Amino acid sequence: MPSGCPEAGKRQAVKRMLYMKMMVGTMGAGLVLAGCAVGPNFHRPEAPTTTGYTETARPRETAAAQGTGGAAQHFVSGQEIPGQWWTLFHSPELDQLIRRALADSPTLAAAQATLREAQEILHARTGGALVPNVDGTLSARRQQTTGAAFGQPGAQRNLFNLFDASVGVSYALDIFGGARRGLEALRSQVDYQRFQLEGAYLTLTSNIVTTAVKESSLRVQIRAMQEMIAAQEKQLGVVERQFELGGVSRPDVLAQRMQLAQTRAGLPPLELALAQTRHRLAVLAGRLPGETVLPEFSLDGIELPQELPVSLPSVLVRQRPDVLASESMLHQASAEIGVATANLFPQITLTGSYGSQSAKVGDLFSSGAGVWSLGAGFLQPLLHGGELTAKRRAAIDAYDQAAAQYRETVLLAFQNVADVLRALDSDAAVLKAQAEAEATARDAVELTQKQFQLGAVSSLVLLNAERQHQQSRINRAQAQAARYADTAALFQALGGGWWNRAASTDAAAPVKTD
Repeated sequence: MPSGCPEAGKRQAVKRMLYMKMMVGTMGAGLVLAGCAVGPNFHRPEAPTTTGYTETARPRETAAAQGTGGAAQHFVSGQEIPGQWWTLFHSPELDQLIRRALADSPTLAAAQATLREAQEILHARTGGALVPNVDGTLSARRQQTTGAAFGQPGAQRNLFNLFDASVGVSYALDIFGGARRGLEALRSQVDYQRFQLEGAYLTLTSNIVTTAVKESSLRVQIRAMQEMIAAQEKQLGVVERQFELGGVSRPDVLAQRMQLAQTRAGLPPLELALAQTRHRLAVLAGRLPGETVLPEFSLDGIELPQELPVSLPSVLVRQRPDVLASESMLHQASAEIGVATANLFPQITLTGSYGSQSAKVGDLFSSGAGVWSLGAGFLQPLLHGGELTAKRRAAIDAYDQAAAQYRETVLLAFQNVADVLRALDSDAAVLKAQAEAEATARDAVELTQKQFQLGAVSSLVLLNAERQHQQSRINRAQAQAARYADTAALFQALGGGWWNRAASTDAAAPVKTD
């Protein structure tokens, strides 16, 4: 029967189908054989069994002080942390600025791109390691041969065309799990980048809150300084008139002028610090300092959270992004031991191809043009000068290093929480004392002013009272700001509630892996 008839084409199609089934069956058998993986199976480190963060029991609530931001804060053990924890400060301007920063921050954009890169590397390696590679080739060439290639130098030269169309399949049997351990290491790298993104998210939001609090404190200090300058200018006018009337001496006038000059000298550094803080806020929001309009923050517009969640020590290591990132690196190091161990064992590769060859394009798929091949390769490392065993020992050492770094990260995390809890207690006590000191200094100034007007005290006494009042106002503002900042630091130290943040409602939420 002619090769070009329909029956011949059918027979060729049946042969190709049978051959492809044979190759797929061979590859399937290889997949069944690849059922184990050498090297250690990773187990998450156990959480610390401690019941508290500090050496001594902490009070259930902080001290209370007079004025804004002076209410007592209550510690609630085991309470969940909201994903948008900064909303507990009840500042619409702060919430708006943070959401803008989450959308425009280059730091978050870089972390998200790094995570996507790690995911794509994992996808690429998965396709290349666990799935047989199938490639189709089509080639055409013209060549000339002589009889010398067959031991007949005098034979006539042969000039011909050769067309080739084939499908090739190759698969490396992962009998000892080296490829799967490699994928396990890459998945751990993806987890690491995910938690790095969560850490960048938490750091960004915390920095914005603390910077806004710093701006609020600086505004209070600047206002106090400006009011003090105005009062001292007024006082200087009184002293100068008294000097003209002979009521005070020249040194009293000079002392008042010197005090006014010193107070004025303290204003520019505060204004500079405020400007730099505003610039920092703009950059955190992903904007140029000169091309954005930021809201002005004040301590009166930021509400201090009254209830502070305190996570249980047993769950802290499952919440903090830095601890989870360190755990991912430990997991990767464990998987790398498996990769190094698998390299000590034999490696088997299966290959197969089916196609057609002919001297004419029209005969390429004829019944007599079919060619095929099956092959298997076996590689057993024999002598590498100790290289492979040394690499395995190095992988074990890297795991030990990662384990030590993980333990250090956990210790620092618990120290961080303990420090912040103690700081909140101290902040409340300091704020209470500063509020009392400010009230006392204010009363002292009012009394001294009346005594000065009656001539009972000198201007130097009044200057000293005003200086103490000025410093007490600044100290109170700084103590109040420290309390706000340490409250934000507590949310950061406990992980920021990222596990309660829904990806559908947060533009900056990390991309989920497969």
